[in-house]
Amino acid sequence: MILKSLGIAALIATAFTSGLVEAADKIIKIDGSSTVYPITEAVAEEFQKSQKIKVTVGESGTGSGFKKFCRGETDVSNASRPISQKEIDACKEAGIQFIELPIAFDALTVVVNDKNDWIKSITVEELKKIWGPGSSVKNWKQVNPAYPDKKLGLYGPGTASGTFDYFSEAINGKSKAHRTDYTPSEDDNVLVKGVTGDTGGMAYFGMAYYEENKDKLRAIPVAVKAGSPAVLPSVKTVEDGTYQPLARPIFIYVNATAAAFKPEVKAFINFYLDNAPELVKEVKYVPLPAEDYAAVKAHFKANKPGTGFGGKNEVGIKVGDLLSRIK
Repeated sequence: MILKSLGIAALIATAFTSGLVEAADKIIKIDGSSTVYPITEAVAEEFQKSQKIKVTVGESGTGSGFKKFCRGETDVSNASRPISQKEIDACKEAGIQFIELPIAFDALTVVVNDKNDWIKSITVEELKKIWGPGSSVKNWKQVNPAYPDKKLGLYGPGTASGTFDYFSEAINGKSKAHRTDYTPSEDDNVLVKGVTGDTGGMAYFGMAYYEENKDKLRAIPVAVKAGSPAVLPSVKTVEDGTYQPLARPIFIYVNATAAAFKPEVKAFINFYLDNAPELVKEVKYVPLPAEDYAAVKAHFKANKPGTGFGGKNEVGIKVGDLLSRIK
């Protein structure tokens, strides 16, 4: 077992001090991304059917989840983006080491009201025009003169969301670079409700939430640039790499001390990785290739703490390349 920086004796002392090895305390605490929530919740439900271990799963958003995780309040943090340098520093200051585990792919989906019959596709440049910092676009006609003179209502994730960070990076070129005059919520269901009640509305969120509501929303194909093919998000287009730049890996982060000294946490993560291919697909996300799941399992078994991102987001990285960076 490889555990950087902290020696085994120090880790054991930390585990006892924080109560991680008390046999009576059989609760696994998880919080973080609302995007990753459906996967982890599905795993937790199946795990608890055969184990007398309570698993609590919150959905406060990636950023809020990392705050709790780096204070030692949770064992696992769901994340729809990589851990940031600020969060790495907070964990380090608190003596928290983490294991970064990609568990699925997601496709950020741009949606409009199902009564919107004028937009057929959208380019990355048009998305930037709409969602970029300081954007003054408030009417569909400002997006394209051929569109009707109709108010453009915008709904999106809040600033604590990893989806917000990833979309900002992929579309606007920088994390947090995003217009502020829109209706935000960490609850994707609120965004769905906003667009379904607004004929001129637009939102973006994970593909799974679109799949749950595609009877009342319409997904818009995205083109990397004008003249390029516009591509709809789907399992196929995520797997073959044609849905760009809005396809991304999503993660769980595991407290390395908990993984080493809480048998229930180790059992839960092993169960998670063994059952991820089936359960990820069941909740409408895109499973990793079999060879990637094998690599993630080996990575967790070796208990290698750290991140392959170095505190920054990176669009388009392959899972195998990511794991190989963590020595």
